[in-house]
Amino acid sequence: MGEAVTHQKQNLNPHQPIMNPARKPFAAWLAAAVTTVALLSTSLPSQAGWGWWRHYRPAPDLVTKLEQQGKYTTLLTALELTGLKETVATADALTIFAPTDDAFAALPDGTLEALIADPDTLTQILLYHVVGGKQSASELLRQTTATTLQGAPVLVTYEHWQARVNGHVIRPANLRAKNGFIHSIGSVLIPPAGDVQIASILDVLRLDGRFSTLLTALELTGLDGAVADSPSLSLFAPTDEAFAALPSGTLDALIADPDLLAEILLYHVTGQASGIHQLYRMGSVETLQGGDVRVGFRNWKFTINDAAVLALNVRAPNGIIQVIDQVLVPPTKPASLLELLKADGRFTTLVAALEAAGLDGALSGDTPLTVFAPTDDAFSRLPSGTVEALLADPDTLANILLYHVVPGDRDLHSLRDERRVETLNGQSVHIWRLWHRYFFVNRAYIQQSDLMADNGRAHVITRVLLPPTSGGGDDEEDDD
Repeated sequence: MGEAVTHQKQNLNPHQPIMNPARKPFAAWLAAAVTTVALLSTSLPSQAGWGWWRHYRPAPDLVTKLEQQGKYTTLLTALELTGLKETVATADALTIFAPTDDAFAALPDGTLEALIADPDTLTQILLYHVVGGKQSASELLRQTTATTLQGAPVLVTYEHWQARVNGHVIRPANLRAKNGFIHSIGSVLIPPAGDVQIASILDVLRLDGRFSTLLTALELTGLDGAVADSPSLSLFAPTDEAFAALPSGTLDALIADPDLLAEILLYHVTGQASGIHQLYRMGSVETLQGGDVRVGFRNWKFTINDAAVLALNVRAPNGIIQVIDQVLVPPTKPASLLELLKADGRFTTLVAALEAAGLDGALSGDTPLTVFAPTDDAFSRLPSGTVEALLADPDTLANILLYHVVPGDRDLHSLRDERRVETLNGQSVHIWRLWHRYFFVNRAYIQQSDLMADNGRAHVITRVLLPPTSGGGDDEEDDD
């Protein structure tokens, strides 16, 4: 065997590239491919032939696609009667909101017959179901409003995990044809009366039809002009049902008190157009009223305070609307931070510590302060006997408590932007964020932010902060 190996080595040409025996020359590979295709074609039944090619046939036009579905016979008949059928079939690019046969059958008695007898009106209604261009549901949602061939706009929103047009569910969406998209709907759309132009948030509210009370309130307070003219706003818009759910007599009392009504309305507006996911990452956002609202996610719904968001990111030329199911009521500010902590019920140990250290007066004064407020649970996590020892040592206790207080009225996001903030004991704490959503001060999770008082605010934390000089202080974490 050794001789064979030696002989093989002697036959190697060092100037000739070595070919991998597993790699076939191109000609051999091509011949094998042709042979494989030939074998496949002969092995198929003769009637099948190249049947796989059917997957590459061009899609049908919009009219043919409607005919194939079998549930749009009334719509197709209406298109035929009005002379629009050929236009829809041959147009370059259209998007149709297609009412099913059941949708036409659900019209009031005699309505369909009257429309068939009035081709001009029927034409206007049909054109209100057609938008220029090939637009998928996601593309329409990014616009919110789309101008139809009739001239008036439709409103496309995302509610309860479903796309809707003028409040009607689109199901199924995105039926693709050669020259456009079909979005199936279970209702016939009726064009709005008059000339409708979408220039501001107010126009979107009017087009939607669920906000007559909100629109009236904005007019009564004179805020309608400000909402229309502002370049960028976020509006948390309560529906008419939300206003109707207020306690009896509340709405009448608000209408009789325009100043109070204006304050409540401003609590529904922020000065920057923001989508719901951006608001959620912020956690809380300051309103034009001055108070903050909390943005959360609960039971598979986004929430603003305790109100559920019904429709997400309804876009207008000058802002974004989040439709909500409750009227937001600004919280009444306690006169002082000390009163805030006492009234909350979660801070009995902190209040006792402030009194023992003689710092309760500072939290009752006029000087604005920001407190990182450990809950009773946070104090209970300290080693056994620690709280009692601190209460017996007012100087050490005061130093620790001052490490929880920052001068000025500071909201969470301004603190986060600064990242390292000096406290009243002279040492700094580190504000950082995890996954764009969860905020911490040193190692303490900020469970709730921006509890407001007349002389500042409190941020609720889950651990007691220990200054480094007190031994075993909190380690700082890296930001995300």
